[in-house]
Amino acid sequence: MTKFLLSLHVLAAIVAVGPVTVAASMFPAAARRVPAAAPVGGGGGDAAGADTGDVRTVRLLHRICRVYAGLSIAVPVLGFATAASMGVLSDAWLIASVTLTAVAAGLLAAFVLPRQEELLGQLADGQPVERARTARLAMFTGLFNLLWATVTVLMIVRPGSTTGA
Repeated sequence: MTKFLLSLHVLAAIVAVGPVTVAASMFPAAARRVPAAAPVGGGGGDAAGADTGDVRTVRLLHRICRVYAGLSIAVPVLGFATAASMGVLSDAWLIASVTLTAVAAGLLAAFVLPRQEELLGQLADGQPVERARTARLAMFTGLFNLLWATVTVLMIVRPGSTTGA
């Protein structure tokens, strides 16, 4: 049963967290590429078509982040079930991983997704975005990704674990 739970846990992490990390990383650059909207009545032509397509790309990246962030709740649920079956719930590496996972989830919920929504709102209204705002979003996204990378390493290395290699 442990191997089955561990397999589901790893698959959930790949399938749910992977798309969030990639889409969130792509979002700031995609938002910067959206051209400023043509003035109202300015005969938008090709620029208006490019704007609509670019905003759709940014909207899609945000939707991927939102949907897969919700699906990623399966990762800690399956992780706790796996840890319980392995008898490692009180191991330091697991507690550190759980803590870092909670910090990553909080960072995503409090800083990454709301800032994506703000930028998407600006772009949908035809307003240009400030590079500083996309840079801050990229910083929060980078921290989120770094936390997940650290959790992944802890899950593989399991320092101090008697079940580790």
